[in-house]
This record gives sequence, C-alpha cells and structure tokens, in this order.
Amino acid sequence: MSIIKTLEKEIAQIITEKGYEIEKTTLLPSGRKDLGDYQINDAFFLAKKYKKNPKEIAESIKEALETDQRLTNINVAGAGFINLTITDKFLYESLNKIHSNIEENIDKQEKKKIIIDYGGANVAKALHVGHLRSANIGEALKRLARLLGHEVLADAHLGDYGRPLGLVLLEIQKRYPNLAYFDPAYKGEYKEISLPITNQDLEEIYPYASLKAKEDEEYLEQARQITTKLQHHEKGYYDLWKKVVEISKEDIKKVYDKLNVSFDLWQGESDAMEYFDELKQIFETKKLIKESNGAKIIEVKQEEENAPMPPLLLIRSNNSISYEATDLATILEREKKYHPDEIWYCVDGRQQLHFQQTFRAARLAKLTQEATKLEHIGFGTMNGKDKKPFKTRDGGVMPLKKLIELVKEETLKKINPENIPKQKQEEIAMIVAIASLKYADLLPFRGTDYIFEVEKFADLEGKTGSYILYSTIRMKSLLEKSPFIEKEEITKLENQTAREIAITILNLPQILTKALDSKSLNDITEYLYKLTSLYNTFYAENKILTQKDNQLKNSWITLTKIVYKINLLLLDILAIKVPEKM
Repeated sequence: MSIIKTLEKEIAQIITEKGYEIEKTTLLPSGRKDLGDYQINDAFFLAKKYKKNPKEIAESIKEALETDQRLTNINVAGAGFINLTITDKFLYESLNKIHSNIEENIDKQEKKKIIIDYGGANVAKALHVGHLRSANIGEALKRLARLLGHEVLADAHLGDYGRPLGLVLLEIQKRYPNLAYFDPAYKGEYKEISLPITNQDLEEIYPYASLKAKEDEEYLEQARQITTKLQHHEKGYYDLWKKVVEISKEDIKKVYDKLNVSFDLWQGESDAMEYFDELKQIFETKKLIKESNGAKIIEVKQEEENAPMPPLLLIRSNNSISYEATDLATILEREKKYHPDEIWYCVDGRQQLHFQQTFRAARLAKLTQEATKLEHIGFGTMNGKDKKPFKTRDGGVMPLKKLIELVKEETLKKINPENIPKQKQEEIAMIVAIASLKYADLLPFRGTDYIFEVEKFADLEGKTGSYILYSTIRMKSLLEKSPFIEKEEITKLENQTAREIAITILNLPQILTKALDSKSLNDITEYLYKLTSLYNTFYAENKILTQKDNQLKNSWITLTKIVYKINLLLLDILAIKVPEKM
C-alpha cells in the first residue's frame, strides 16, 4: 500500500474515532499551496449523514488531526474544507522509502486475469495509421495492469478469415492461374510449392482487388465464393491462405516491434473456428437463431429499448461466417482456455455497435461466467490538419511504416550530431520518433480525436515525447557526473520547487490507479510532463553539483535519482525507450 493511501486509511480511522464513522477518506492535492499540500472534503458528506453544520464537523476533525505528528498547518477554509501540510520529516522519510523501493509508491490491486485484444491487424494488408492507437493504448494498458498486480494476456487477434482474404486469394488466382493451389488434381505437398509473392506484393494486391470488387459485381461474387471455400477449409485455397498468412504475419510483427508492442498470443479469427460448431449448437439449443433472407441472425434488442438495435448477423446467406461470429467463437475459446475475469477490446470507437451486439449475444448464450467483464475500450481517430483521418498527400490511408519514417525524418533534425556517428544518429532518431508518436497519441483522452502535426510533436520544447526524453537523458547525465554518495538519502530540500516535486512524487499512485480505472493514459502523460517540467525548473534554479552544503547536495542528487526512476518507470508503461543521448 502506498504512503498516501496508508495515510488516508489512518486519517479515516482518526475521523471515525472522533465520532464520525467513515469508510475511507481521500487526500486531494491542493490547488492552494498557501493553504496546504492536501485538502479533505469529507465534512460535507458527514454533515448530511449527521445533520450538522459542515464547518463545525471540519473544526472537530481538524482538532483530532492536530495530534498526528506527520501533519502540520491544519486549517479549515470556506464552508468546511480541511487543508493540511505534510511535515518535512515525514516527507523526507517517505521519499527515502520510495528511493529504496519504488514499490512503496504503487498501490497493487486485487489480482485479476485479463485478456487484452489490441492488435486487429488484417493479414495481407499494410498496417496503417488506424492501427496506431489500438497498439499504443493496448500495450500501455497491458503494462500498467501488470504493474498494478494483474495477470494479463495480450492477443494480436489478427483479421485473417474474412472477405479481404477472399479478395487476395482471388487476385492471386487471376495473376497466377497455373499455381498448383488452383489445380483440383494436384496430389503433392502444398508446402513444397514456391509462392512468387512477397509481403510487398500483398500490400499492392489487396487495394487493387478491393477497388476492383467495388466496380465489378462478378469479381466481388467470386471473392465471396472463395471466402466461403477458405472458411470451409477447401483444399488448395486453404493451403494458399496459410502461406499468405505466414508471409504477412512476419511483416506485421516487424512493424509492431518498431512500436515496442508485443503480444503473448498471435491468434487470428481463424483460430477460434474450431469452436464455431459448438458455438452454433449453443445458440440453437437456446433457440436464439432466426432465419432472415437465407442468413442466420440473433436478435439482441432488449425489450425496454426504444432506440433501434439491429440483429447480429451470424452466418451470411452464402453460408460464410460473419465478423461477429468469429468474435463470439473467440469469446468461447478464451473462456474455455483461459477463464478470464475480464476481456478488453481496444478498438476504434466507431466499432461500438459491433461490440454492443457481440457482448449481448454472448450474454444471451452465456458463453462466459456471469461475472466475466466484457469491455470495449473505444478511442478516437488521429487526424490531419484538415481534421479528417490522417492520410497521404494523394488522399490514401497512410501506411504506418510511412508515418514512422515521416516522423523519423523530422526527429533527425533535432539530433545533436556532435560525436554521434551517422548510423547511431539514425538509431536514435528512430527511438525519438517512436516516442514522439506514442506520447502524442496517448496525450489526449482516448475517446477524443486529435490532430497530429509532425513538426509540433517532434519538438524538443513543450508537451512532447522528445521533450520528456531529452529531459530524462539530462537527469541521467547529471547523475553520472555526480560524486559518490555513501548513503543516499534526503535530509533537507530547502527549495519550494523541490518540495513540489516531492509532493508530486507522493501523488503517483493515484495517477496510476486513475489511468487504469479510466483505461486512458492521458493522466500518466500529463503527470510525466508535470514532474519533468518541475524538475527542469528546479535544475535551472539550482547549481546541484556545485552546491557547497554537502547535506543539501546529497539530498538534491537523491531527489534527482527518484525523479529519474519514475520517468523510466512511466516511459516503460508507455512502451517508450530512452536513448543513450540525443
């Protein structure tokens, strides 16, 4: 339990002993530093409960708190706001505990098994900017949840079983009709066939086939037929599909690696298909499937609803399996294999209806335990200056690889080339580019759209990943130049900014908990900027290494080490690496 949470628990006990029964209290960081470090607002809640004046209750609580040696300057403001300040002695003791073990400043939660689905890359298609937020938010939530004590499985959940694959296989057949995959009489081993296609070819084939299908109804129908053949494991098509998935997956992994994103499971929609017959039987047994124009649907509208809610499509009229069906089969698979407490889907907010339908159908069929939480963690889009989804100059969807290179070119301009070899500059620029992308992506609340400006987000000044990295590297440089300290501890600070830094450090657990509760990383990015900016102000105000008072110098160096550790911890949560220099 963190230092502040422990203090909150003990203050709640003091309030209860005073005669005002309360389960818990919250120390809110004060907006008025002249009044105190923290504010308690419980007098208002207690006033309603005990039918008393809140100021009278606040004065009574103030009197009780004055006996606590850790607190000072306890005062009541306004109608009953209780303000208090932490004593220097308690503050220094707390910081030294955190310096010895950063776990002292983290509130662990009751352990849950969580599956996070945050990949969603479509096989045989280039990852584009639309995949960035899913990867960044999902990866950071995975790391945060693990830090706070949960068991987490991350699943790439590749899109490898729908019509896009049917289009790709059809176009390969059009271009290479003599491949043995399309010969019904072929008796050999398909794995021995050399496929004259690279991932680069696949990235060209899908857009071409997709556009052709929009213009040519016969072509689209052929693609539908091949999709059905694929989903029913028809010889040849199914074997070609496996080869295409293998080629594409290798490239997808490389892009995710660049983003410092990793998965425990590389499952695709197809992996859940061994559960589809069982899924269908469950729905049939519960009499939940209806016929509609040759398709099989499930009604998910609730009786009390007035708003329209279309039925879930399970099987199309051509007997192909829907996207909703693969998600339901995946839920069944996850329940049987892993028995999760929660499943999170980190997917574009525009998919809200899909998940409403899917979750309702899963509940109707009781595919999971009743207590299992299914949650769609929706997010807004990354937009260009025109406030529309970020695109290439010719108006196409921008590939993620191209976006990364675009930001890398900009960050190269910020690298100090002195004593850094050209190859190393490229390596550093890539690290800074990824940091710039990630920080900008995670800075707004996940539900909002935001405008991405390459020059702005690669800047070394302001609320950017580059600024955070540059400042963190400078902390490291100072620590490397600092003299050896036999006993690292804080015994005095004698600087108001240093004290603000210390209080900000104590508030970290609340930030981490709030970020996980909201499933958004903006609280962490804002906190990281605040802490770093405070430290930079402190650094500018003081000559740390030349301070003549050794006790003060040792304290300041130790404080620097704590801030540096926290920056590294938070950057790691955001999946941002720190280069040696910039």
